[in-house]
Amino acid sequence: MSTEKPVLSHLDEHGAARMVDVGDKVVTARAATAEARVRMRPETLALIVDGSMPKGDVFAVARIAGIQAAKKTADLIPLCHPLMLSSVKVELEAEAPDVVRITATCRLAGQTGVEMEALTAASVAALTLYDMCKAVDKGMVIESVRLLEKTGGKSGSFYGGKTL
Repeated sequence: MSTEKPVLSHLDEHGAARMVDVGDKVVTARAATAEARVRMRPETLALIVDGSMPKGDVFAVARIAGIQAAKKTADLIPLCHPLMLSSVKVELEAEAPDVVRITATCRLAGQTGVEMEALTAASVAALTLYDMCKAVDKGMVIESVRLLEKTGGKSGSFYGGKTL
């Protein structure tokens, strides 16, 4: 086991938070996919799937919220760079009997990765789903918000918990 301290790029030599300078990094194609899961009562999932939720089309609103959130990540996470995303895709899928699985994929050609944008998109889509359905199920649980994969950049690719 290594006794070296990990280097945290968001800290300067004195331990103060800082925004990483990516100016000298090479522009590369980068992508990241994140997921969130929302667990609910089976009756709630049935209302969503049937389009019977009082506030309207839950998946459509959550999808748009996730896309908007990805574009606003730098406004929400203090040390994130504002990015010119080339693509944001948010998908919601009902998994019987009681889960909605949300996946968010963000892409760009840039000097820094898009993991935070994908995680933010999945998280905000999950929060929006909760907001749309809370009148019928306040016991919903947002869980398993995680990075599934990322490609591009100096640190290489990451798939399901492993850096390649």
